[in-house]
Parts: sequence; structure tokens; C-alpha cells
Amino acid sequence: MPTENTPAELAPQARYEAYLDEGRFMLQRDRISGEHFFYPRVAAPRSGSRDVEWVAPSGLARVYAATVIHPRPPEPPYGVVLVDLDEGPRLMSRVEGLPAHEVRIGLRVRARVVQEAGRGVLVFEPATEQA
Repeated sequence: MPTENTPAELAPQARYEAYLDEGRFMLQRDRISGEHFFYPRVAAPRSGSRDVEWVAPSGLARVYAATVIHPRPPEPPYGVVLVDLDEGPRLMSRVEGLPAHEVRIGLRVRARVVQEAGRGVLVFEPATEQA
């Protein structure tokens, strides 16, 4: 009888998604250079090293770019952002807890995993000034 795969047994993208489903945000890091990277892959992008590990990042980031999408009514506008994680990688997501039109470049944000349709999704929220 087949069993469900644990994150350690999955390909990089599936493993990343499994961590999110567990409510955990994890990044890969090259063990040799210490460089964090995103999107998940089998080898580090600059070195080609396959000696990579999964680590929990700080979750802190800064908005690099933001836009507001205006779908057809009655759907409300929503924001899409690119964020630069403190660990280095840039990724796409959204900011919750603030109207989309108020999200600005340079805004300090913190990662949070939410559940949508039974799956973990990485979103960001405004960080406190101490972050």
C-alpha cells in the first residue's frame, strides 16, 4: 500500500510545497558558500553544488516592487509584490493586512504561511518597526 511522501523524500519544489502545507517556510542554502536561494532546485545556482540544505529563514523582507491588479467586478483589487528576503532571495507573493494600494516599495514585511483550499501559501504582512 503506498504511503504519503515525507518532505525529505520529495523533489525540491514538492518538498518546498510540503513544508508550506505543514505551515513552515523553508529555503534552500548552499552548505559550502552559505548562500540562500529560491526557487527550489537540486543544485545551488552559482556554484552548481548539490550540497544543499533546507533552513528556516528569518521571514523578514522588504518590498522591492508592488502592483495592484484590478480584476473584473465584483472581484476586489489585490496586490502582487516582489520581496527581497533578508537572506538574499527575491520572490513573488502578496501582502496581507494592508489595502493593496497602500503597499509601497521599501515596506518592511514578515512572512507568514496561511492555508488556502487545504494548501500552505506564503504571504507577507507589514512588520513592526523593530523588525
